[in-house]
Amino acid sequence: MKERIVTAEPQTLAASRMSRIGALAAWVSLGSFFYYLRRDEILMLGDTVAHINIARRVFDSLNPGLLQLGTVWLPLPHVLMIPFLISNKMWQSGIGGSSPSMVGFVFGVVGIFRLTSALLEGDARTQTSAQTGGMIAAFAFGANPNLLYAQATAITEPLYLAFFIWAMAYLSEFAASLAQRTPSKRHKSTLDQVNDAGHRALRRCAFCVACAELTRYDGWFLAGTVGLVLIVIVAREWNDRALRRGAFRFLLGIAVAPAAWLAYNEAVYGNALAFANGPYSARAIEARVGAPNPAAHSLWAAACYFLKSAQINLAVGNWGRFWLLTAIVATVTLAWRLRKQASSAILLMLWSPVVFYSLTIAYGSVPLHVPMWWPFAIFNQRFGLELMPMFAVSAGVLVALISSQWPAVNEWKAGPVAAAVLILSSYIFVWIAKPVCWLEASRNWEMRRGLDTAVELAVKQLPPQSTFLMDLGEHVGIMERLGIPLRRVVNNEDHRPWARPSDPQGLWELARANPGQYVNYVIAFEGDAVDKNVNRADLTLLEVIHSSGQPPARIYQTSLPTNQSR
Repeated sequence: MKERIVTAEPQTLAASRMSRIGALAAWVSLGSFFYYLRRDEILMLGDTVAHINIARRVFDSLNPGLLQLGTVWLPLPHVLMIPFLISNKMWQSGIGGSSPSMVGFVFGVVGIFRLTSALLEGDARTQTSAQTGGMIAAFAFGANPNLLYAQATAITEPLYLAFFIWAMAYLSEFAASLAQRTPSKRHKSTLDQVNDAGHRALRRCAFCVACAELTRYDGWFLAGTVGLVLIVIVAREWNDRALRRGAFRFLLGIAVAPAAWLAYNEAVYGNALAFANGPYSARAIEARVGAPNPAAHSLWAAACYFLKSAQINLAVGNWGRFWLLTAIVATVTLAWRLRKQASSAILLMLWSPVVFYSLTIAYGSVPLHVPMWWPFAIFNQRFGLELMPMFAVSAGVLVALISSQWPAVNEWKAGPVAAAVLILSSYIFVWIAKPVCWLEASRNWEMRRGLDTAVELAVKQLPPQSTFLMDLGEHVGIMERLGIPLRRVVNNEDHRPWARPSDPQGLWELARANPGQYVNYVIAFEGDAVDKNVNRADLTLLEVIHSSGQPPARIYQTSLPTNQSR
């Protein structure tokens, strides 16, 4: 059997190259962030405002603590935001919420380079083009207009993508260590070095998977997929006792995060699945809002909508089909070449978001709308970003495959140059048409802008240091933009969630029953929990605010003097 010899570049040179890519990605990230910050566009999407204020409530509320993290969204992004939100300016501007996303973007770009290079080095015919392919992949990932907007905001996709990419990179390095244990490397010291590198990569992979599990529920599906791949590897190498121990620790490590979240939900909310079927879950929101789901109960339709979303995140018109065809060709070709290695499974795992989101859209009460298909709207377009690693790696792989097939192309750098031009051309058209994630956020803000702005103007006229009773669920951005600390607002999180079915001694319930004892002003939006349940006996209506397409808001004054509150 002919042994494949892996020629790796010196570690210092590889680290230097990744450092330069990381530095360039950081400058791109900052440039994009300041562009959208100057245009006041990083807080347009309602979810970004919600993420920021969940983190802020942990230390700025009438009942501070980790229970303010809630139950629906996973906690890690909010925990990482907390240090950046201590500053009132970073809270009001949204900068504090963007910081983890921007860091995630930079690590994601570097990780794509490392992952693509590692996959290409696994095949003797693409080794010489591995670094070039890695740089093309990093460019395709880091220059995407929709991702550049997303990383400038507080949404969780850029952070999750970083953990996902690095989990795949470390898993690829672990697989490479197994491939290097050839008969000619039976010398104990050599085998020990290979095994140590492999187990170190496996531990790091477990850490990244666990972080992904605490960032988005996509990470739970990722953990199951990675765990299954590892079980297959161990079954083939069952006689390796050290590998069995390492795999057991890996599986135990990635099981801790979801188990802890389920236990938290059970202990605090009395329902381990409160995030999936509780009052703030996607299912409950769908029941209240009634948004159409064109792919409900159809995996095929859900897959089509998700793939279309991924395409329009990358390109306009037929360019999206070109990207998809490129990805399929590159994946099939390299997977075939690596078919005898575990790396082939890792390459295929980059497609796993298609499976997860098809199931989520079809059966998880999470609709996705694309503008060219019914209902001809834009909703949850950022889901399509989850396929960015696959598209980026595929671009790098295709360049390496072409360069390996035609040496003259590699010698003159024609392949990388042509790929960069095509990628850039595709993205220019996206900029011209406006990134679809930006469009969704812009339309979301337009729906809220009139009412929120009018309420803000009214609240500005009230005396300083006033206290409020308000349901912050849909309109927390009002207090954030005004810089009013959340500890001056009695809101729907000021009660004990384990006291069921209600908490008669909770501040939220007490303030609604007798607002004059607790706050100076009441802000009620028609149909919300304050509007439905507040005791209006001693309230004085100050203003009714109307905005087209939105339910009216009412501001009441209580009998409590402005300089007194509880």
